[in-house]
Amino acid sequence: MGLFTGLVTLPLAPVRGVAWIAEQIREEARRQLYDPAVIQQRLEEVARARDSGELGEEEAAELETELVRRLMSGGPPSGGMEG
Repeated sequence: MGLFTGLVTLPLAPVRGVAWIAEQIREEARRQLYDPAVIQQRLEEVARARDSGELGEEEAAELETELVRRLMSGGPPSGGMEG
């Protein structure tokens, strides 16, 4: 039965591969979204942009609020995947 199932589902292998890749990309994006080092770097970029006049006070404050919220929330559970 295992050989037959393997042969029958073989045409679906590319679809499963694409789904796996999409899942890996989603997990990496989620990890980076809530990574404290990435958030800290982004906070520093916002501060520099505010100081240079690229961002207004209100826009910078909104960005900082969102970044701090992400930092404090720690993000959704990673499902046990570390590293």
